[in-house]
Amino acid sequence: MIPTRLITRIFEAASIQRWNDHVRPVELTELDKQAHKMLIAYMLARFQEQIQETDWLLLIEGGFFEFLQRVVLTDIKPPVFHYLMKKAGRQLNHYVIQQLEPELSGIASLATGRPILDEMRIYLEDQDYAAREKRILSAAHYLATKWEFELVYNAFPKMYGIQETKREIEDKIEDYYELSGVQKILLGGKSHHFVDLLSQLRFQKRWSKTPRIPQTTVLGHMLVVAIFAYLLTPLCTKNPCRKRLYNNFFSALFHDLPEVYTRDIISPVKRKVAGLDQVILEYEKKKLEEKILPLLPASWQRELVYFLENQFKNRIIENGRCKVVQEIKDHMNKDEFSPVDGAVVKIADEMAAYWEAEISLSHGIRSPHLEEAISALKAKYENHSKLSGIFCPKEKDYS
Repeated sequence: MIPTRLITRIFEAASIQRWNDHVRPVELTELDKQAHKMLIAYMLARFQEQIQETDWLLLIEGGFFEFLQRVVLTDIKPPVFHYLMKKAGRQLNHYVIQQLEPELSGIASLATGRPILDEMRIYLEDQDYAAREKRILSAAHYLATKWEFELVYNAFPKMYGIQETKREIEDKIEDYYELSGVQKILLGGKSHHFVDLLSQLRFQKRWSKTPRIPQTTVLGHMLVVAIFAYLLTPLCTKNPCRKRLYNNFFSALFHDLPEVYTRDIISPVKRKVAGLDQVILEYEKKKLEEKILPLLPASWQRELVYFLENQFKNRIIENGRCKVVQEIKDHMNKDEFSPVDGAVVKIADEMAAYWEAEISLSHGIRSPHLEEAISALKAKYENHSKLSGIFCPKEKDYS
């Protein structure tokens, strides 16, 4: 079971404002930054695979650990954060682990099998552990920061101290030039355009007809769904293989990418207009082929199509082709079949929607849309032995 407190901790990132001591043309939140960072990390790791192997599960969990660390320590300015980590890193990390212990105890690392708290402690305290994965995540962090800063800089380039910040970010990114993906993104070509395309999803608000607290974007929602899918996989499946965990996380992370062209068409409209679902899928496929895939290396395109087509259906690769299956059976639970639990990604997507509505109601922001969504999802999952507690929590902790 995923503890309620961990779920609400994840959503706290949507309330943490970034660059809040600068002029900002749009709201910039920690959740969106972390989502953009993980999407960029996928790109960097794929480029880096041509040179050295990446442990993808360590990369996923490392990104999750760094995300939780930033949420616990809230909005400390980067120069202050790095100074504090240099001078008192062990004490700060001990505090982070202590704060997360109630919600992470009992969960195992899917990368190593160790208790996830032990894995997180090693990851944060041992500089040599997962060094390649940390370097990719760090480079992705600064590239996502650079994208945000360009918005801030263009809004008020004459602000005192902003030129120094600009130099610091540029100097930091230069330290990662040995990563081929960093060079490609900074060249300003199609890889740069793909990063920019991903970032546009932070301008699209979820539940656009309904006021909510905290407000979330499509970009942030994608990361939440990816984390939920990763954590739900061992609850919904038996001994998932590593490729299955990888596929479930990144299928979820990219699942709303086509909305950069369609925007967030609300579920009631999709459900109640006959045949609209199919029309939307056809349009999304058209835009994927015309606008999105050409921005990626040819060798990646097939994987992104695999992530996005039939995205809520279970599927495997058999004889080089995608095959939709009712159930991923034991003999298919192998890396060679590249299984994806589309059903788990769907549950994660609905779980994110449920908690977006539930947390808003806990803050006193009510609307028929939110209440109807909560009621429908509770009814759908109330008899599911492993998931009912996630959709119908007995104890609600929003502190």
